[in-house]
Amino acid sequence: MLEEARKELACFYPPDPDGSVPVGYIWARTIPCQNPGCGAEIPLMRQFWLARKTKKKVALYPEIRDGRVTFRIVGDGYAPWPDGLDPKAGTVSRAVATCPVCGGMVEAKTTRRLFQEGKASQRMVAVVLAPAPDPKGFRNPSGRRGKRYRVATEVDEQVYHQAEAALQEKRERLMLEWGMDPVPDEPLPPVGTLGFRIQRYGMKRSGDLFNARQQLTLITFAGQVRRGHRQMVAEGVEREFATAVATYLTLGIDMTAPFTNTLARWENTPEAIKQLYSRQALPMLWDYAEVDSFSGSSGNFETGRKYYFKVMEHCSQTHNIPATINQSCATQLPYPEGYFDAVLTDPPCYDNVPYSYLFDFFYVWLKRTVGHLYPELFPTPLTPKASEIVAYSHGERGWEGGRAFFEETLGQAFQEIHRVLKADGVAVIVYAHKSAAGWETVINALLDSGLVMTGARPLHTEMGARLRACESAALVPSSYIVARKMTRQPTGFYNEVQEELRRHLDRKLQHLWEEGISGADFFIAAIGSAIEVFGKYEQVIDYEGSVIRADRLLQDVRTIATDYAVRQILRDGFAGEVSDLTRLYVLWRWNYGEARVLFDEARKLAQSCGVDVAREWGRGGFVRKERDFVRLLGPQRRKLDDLEDGRELIDVLHRVLLLWEKRRREELVQVLAGTGYGRSEAFYRVAQAVSETLPNDSREKKLLDGFLVGRECVREEVGKVAQQRKLCEESKSASLSTNGQRINESDQPPFVYSFDIR
Repeated sequence: MLEEARKELACFYPPDPDGSVPVGYIWARTIPCQNPGCGAEIPLMRQFWLARKTKKKVALYPEIRDGRVTFRIVGDGYAPWPDGLDPKAGTVSRAVATCPVCGGMVEAKTTRRLFQEGKASQRMVAVVLAPAPDPKGFRNPSGRRGKRYRVATEVDEQVYHQAEAALQEKRERLMLEWGMDPVPDEPLPPVGTLGFRIQRYGMKRSGDLFNARQQLTLITFAGQVRRGHRQMVAEGVEREFATAVATYLTLGIDMTAPFTNTLARWENTPEAIKQLYSRQALPMLWDYAEVDSFSGSSGNFETGRKYYFKVMEHCSQTHNIPATINQSCATQLPYPEGYFDAVLTDPPCYDNVPYSYLFDFFYVWLKRTVGHLYPELFPTPLTPKASEIVAYSHGERGWEGGRAFFEETLGQAFQEIHRVLKADGVAVIVYAHKSAAGWETVINALLDSGLVMTGARPLHTEMGARLRACESAALVPSSYIVARKMTRQPTGFYNEVQEELRRHLDRKLQHLWEEGISGADFFIAAIGSAIEVFGKYEQVIDYEGSVIRADRLLQDVRTIATDYAVRQILRDGFAGEVSDLTRLYVLWRWNYGEARVLFDEARKLAQSCGVDVAREWGRGGFVRKERDFVRLLGPQRRKLDDLEDGRELIDVLHRVLLLWEKRRREELVQVLAGTGYGRSEAFYRVAQAVSETLPNDSREKKLLDGFLVGRECVREEVGKVAQQRKLCEESKSASLSTNGQRINESDQPPFVYSFDIR
């Protein structure tokens, strides 16, 4: 299949005259400058790095010639590095573009409008090359190693236009043969769909995600799979075997497609093309990398095929009895009661991921390649979505409707699990979500299912370097909840269950802490441990007869876990010496670092510390509201003037850190002496605890560590000031004579404070 496709497509990926193979092509989307006196074409590029390694730094250098932006390549092995070039500074950020010719700015809404009106275009900027392999598979012995770069030429553009013409001819022919447009014409999700932002830039259909040469490559691969299947059947190969071979090849194409689109990016550190799903969303990408699917480098077809074949080979060795695969609805399982010994499931996690919309990217290519071999699996234009158990499919009922739908249908799925399990059968449910609302729904669904939760364990199942982990508190561990089909205890009374919960969590939290589980992991582990207690009762009610649901449970768990964590972080004895606001700050940094958090989650964490977060953000303190989020400001985000009258421990700490940074040591000591925190061990313990929660590259951590290094000297100086003030007070008291007359203040010895700047 690959060789037949190469025969058709090789002319559209020609090697250079020296035999170098094009690994990929760097493209930039473009818009016209809106300055009436300019009108230049603006290449939209996030940055200009091509290679950014310790021993190899190569970049594109934009130049202005005759009112047009041109490029040349500079850096190691190329033209000298120009003065003032900062490759990190591109021409666009958050849809705001800067014209390199006139310096004019294009607002984000204008950029989007230009795309929607069809006034945007694209431009090939550079070509990435690799040495050609010799017939035996070794690199050309020319001495060249690694990737090389050159600026795109008119010849490169002409070849691309030839691919456009070939696509048009092939598309018309295959449309008649396949009975559908070979280029996916299915609509992309509607504007506002979770994780999708590309529709605002004129991308309306699945085919809009691919340029003409990418479309030609993928429909050629699909056509070769269909041809190969027909040929195998015609030559007498067993039909099921032929279908299996075609299916495996199709999976290879589906592995190639994420690299063969206009949302795949060039990573300058590994010098490789990265696929569009770097995160579970489809955001806009201004400059993209077009892969050569025959290059043997990252993103090519052969790499994708080998990846899938390794998986299939491994799975084939797990057992000699093949699995039975059945596609059905989770709320209506096609099995009798008491059928399974165990059920393991990883259900959708509330509103975290738009699964079905993301899978449509693959679905449209599967349908065109082997859809005719599996008509029962591809009856709809796109993946079915009406019954998907996710909270974002809320339709006209709004957000609360989505939440209610998720809880109701997930409960039905859990009830089906309970029905098909044997007596004392085991269910393992994997769940991960960062918000309390997400956990409330899954816990309520479990409590209503009849399953008895007997254990829970947090395990990291996501890559720690996921992009979403950077700014928001989105990366959380998965909890493996173990439940059994067993007899539940009758009604439990809330006061008694609450005390049982506290005793249970005291043991569990100690165990979790000793194992080194911390931050968000710690709280999720606490939730998992708590439902072991709650889940064994058919229902829990208070003395007024009201049923206690998951929201009340999580409030109790958070309060217990918060109290325990603060005691551990501040080393027990100091926990009782700090205010509720300080507890919140320490716990926030330990749990979320410097990330912002959704308001509802922030409110509930603050509530467990006895703080009303909504009241705090209007007081000019360290609590800041940012639209739907809440952030706790570090010292680097605050001003000294605003902290002058602060008496809260965190406010004083931030003021001291800013004074330390500005080397205003005398004021620093006076602040610590005047507030009394300078000789408080709890003050330094809080500073140390916050530092320990932050990453090494945090500016707040650097300020804290710098201050703490000299804390003993600071304490000594604070002690001197305190002693001087004490003597001064005693002197003032003695200034009253026995007849009640004050001694002349000019007779007092002068008050002098000396200090040493270290």
